[in-house]
Formats: sequence, C-alpha cells, structure tokens
Amino acid sequence: MTSAQVEKGTENTSEEGYERGLGSRQVQMIAIGGAIGVGLFLNAGANIAKAGPSLILMYAVAGVIIFFIMRALGELLLYRPVSGSFAEYSREFLGPFFGYFTGWTYWLMWVVTGMAELTAAAIYVHYWFPDVPQWLTALVFLVILFGVNLISVKVFGELEFWFSMIKVTALIGMIVIGLGVLTFGFSAAGDTAAVSNLWAFDGFFPKGIGSSLMTLQGVMFAYLAVELVGVTAGESENPEKTLPKAINTLPWRIALFYVGALTVILCVVKWTEFAEGVSPFVKAFAVIGIPAAAGIVNFVVLTAALSSCNSGMYSTGRMLRNLAESGEAPAVFKKLSATKAPAVGVAVSVAFMGIGVVLNYIVPEKAFGYVVSVATAAGIWTWLMILISHVLYRRAVDAGRLPASPFPAPGGAKCSYVAIAFLLFVTGLIAYDADSRVCLYVMAGWAAALGVGWVVLKSRNPQIAERREPESTKAG
Repeated sequence: MTSAQVEKGTENTSEEGYERGLGSRQVQMIAIGGAIGVGLFLNAGANIAKAGPSLILMYAVAGVIIFFIMRALGELLLYRPVSGSFAEYSREFLGPFFGYFTGWTYWLMWVVTGMAELTAAAIYVHYWFPDVPQWLTALVFLVILFGVNLISVKVFGELEFWFSMIKVTALIGMIVIGLGVLTFGFSAAGDTAAVSNLWAFDGFFPKGIGSSLMTLQGVMFAYLAVELVGVTAGESENPEKTLPKAINTLPWRIALFYVGALTVILCVVKWTEFAEGVSPFVKAFAVIGIPAAAGIVNFVVLTAALSSCNSGMYSTGRMLRNLAESGEAPAVFKKLSATKAPAVGVAVSVAFMGIGVVLNYIVPEKAFGYVVSVATAAGIWTWLMILISHVLYRRAVDAGRLPASPFPAPGGAKCSYVAIAFLLFVTGLIAYDADSRVCLYVMAGWAAALGVGWVVLKSRNPQIAERREPESTKAG
C-alpha cells in the first residue's frame, strides 16, 4: 500500500478504527478543562486552611512537574499516536504485564472518579432543588452523559468544549474582578484587599513547610485528567499539530487558572478566613459582595463535575477496547458502534459508575474522600508509567533502535527523572498521612487482584505475555 493510499484511508479514521472527529478547538478545550476541576473549585479551601498562602507555591511546583509529565507524554504521542496511549506505551517499553496493569488501573481511576463526580453533581443540584432525591438527579446525569458518549466523538468533544468554556470564563471573571478590587479598591473587600495579605498573617508559610508539603497530595488530585489529551490521540483530526499545541499551552494555563486565580483570591481575602468544605471562590465572591455568588459558583462546579464524569466515560471505553485488543479484557470490548464509539466498554463502565451512585447514597460521608484518594493513587501510577516509558523510549532512540519523535521533551529524560522522584515523594506523603494512606491499602488489594487475573490470562493464552512489535512506529 502506498503512502498516498494510507493517507487517504486514514483521513477521517484512525488506525484503530476510531473516527478522527476531534478538531483543534475541541482538543485545546479538553486540555484546558482537564487542568480545571473540582479539585480547584472545592478542595482548595481545605488546603488553604492547612498551608495558607504557601499553597500557591505548592500548585506552582506541582504544575512544573505536570508539565514535565505532559512533555514526556507528548514525545511518546508524536512517536506513535494511539488511543489508550498510557497502557500501550507501558506495554511496549516495560512489557505486557505493565500495559495490562496500567490500562486497568486507569480504568479504575476514572470509574471511581465518575462515582464521586456523579454524587457531587447531584449534591450541587440539591442546592436549587432540595426536594428532588439525589439518587434521581445522579441517575439522570448518568443516562444523559452515557447517551452523549454513544452518539459520536464529535458530540462528546462539543459538550466538553462548552463545559470547559464555562469553567474558564468563571475563573477569568474571578481574576479580573479580583484585580479590579486590588487596583481600584471597590466593593466591600476594597479596604482589606492587598498584596501584603500573602505574608501579613504569620508569614508565607504560616503553618510551617511541613504542613505545606502535606497539601501536595490534594494538589496532585486537582491536576488529575491533564493526561486525557493522550486518550484523544486516536481521534484527533491532526494529532501532529493539535497535541503539541495543547501540551505547550499547559504552563500558561496552570499559571493563570491555578497560580493566578489563587494568588488573586488570597490577596483579596485573608487566608485565615478560608475553611474546609467551603469553596474559596464562593468565599471570595461573598466577601466582594457579588449578588448570587453561591449560585454562580455552584453552577460552575456542577459543570466541572459533569465534565469530569463525561471525560471518565469517554476514556474508560477507549481503555477497555485497548485492553481487549491486547487480549487483556473480554473480546466484546473491541466492538465499535456505527458511530465509531466503543459502546460496550462505555456501557460497562457506566454500569460500575451507577453502582457508585447507590454506594454513595448509603455509605458515610467519609467514604467519598476515600474514593478521591483511590483516584489520586491510580493517577500517580499512570503518571509514573508515562515517565518510565519515556525514559526507556529515549534510551532506545539514543541507541538507534527507534525513530526520534518530532516533539522531543526539553531536557530529554532528565526532567522525567525529576518528575519520577517527585511522584515517589508524594506517595511517601500519602503513606505518612493516616487519613489518606487507606488508598494505598486499596491499591495493594487491586494489584493483588490484577496479579491473579494476569496468571489466569497467561494460563489460557501464553502468548499474551510475549512482547509484540507495535503496528506503527511513528506519527504521520
């Protein structure tokens, strides 16, 4: 087959059979939306109470590490753009077991995240309609988002675009209003708003550096889903152009939406006024005196939760199909619907998310936090696999065994080593914290279950443990 024939045949369809229906506009917004979630809108309040203004530094440091991770992923994606990329690269560079483990663990991350986000969305709607049962609201959202993911990837991309647009608009609005208060001194907060609020109340590290470092686990949860761009690789219209652009704009997104927004909020409102369970954005709007502040932020956080759940359905279906194609999940997950969507994989994932709706209805409130911590642990594993795969890929390129990617990570493998050390440090912090270490026990049980599953798979099909050459080795 000639290169012209290949180009013609893959113009609208990826090598995996997916429709390349995600345009640059949608991939950009999916990337932006992935970096703005409930972790920022809600969890930041508790972290401010623990770390004070130094939380800004924690977000900045973690943001640098996230950029290292995404540039490592970007180099791999342009070497070989495939949907379900994390599992595929783990499979290629570390071996079949790691591909199997990473694929199922990323699936777990999104399923438990979907459980949490659906329940959160129902709670947010409860704010306006207290008489409507939470389980009913969660079920309605589950069915609607399920339908969106079955229609086509274009509909998914469009919905995600508008979800992200709402979040971005809200954050930019908050920053502009906050800067106005600081500059012109209007509103009820005008008399107390000042840049000196960042250090005037017991310093920049009011609770000590140790307390600040302990917030890193919550900060990393806020960054979960930035790697979703990698899952879109098989359905991007032009991955060679859209993916580098989406990844290279990550630093300014983090600088603006995380570091910038928190800096402005903590200048306008003293850090001592924030507490766990209260969104810092609701608090800031209330202090400034904006009418219906709680309602506005409640709507924005609702879209953030629905956006996350929507992304979860999208990514879990693709990951299950990737596992099925490698013989690591039932073959039925390989089927695509008439609209090129992995309908069976999405349906099964939605069913598990539905179980979460029931569980969150009957279990205590603390279980909700456990679900979040499990998602964080699974996310850290995914990031580690991306980084280790990148290190091994660079070794293969240096040795002349593989072609160089057209989108090399700055600093080569050095930045990946730094990011690996940082993620291991955060894992140590999780183990040190009595409340969050339960997720490590859950992950240990999950690892044991996957280990048993791997033994069963090998006994039925010994070839599954053999390394296979990837079908394509290069983007384009």
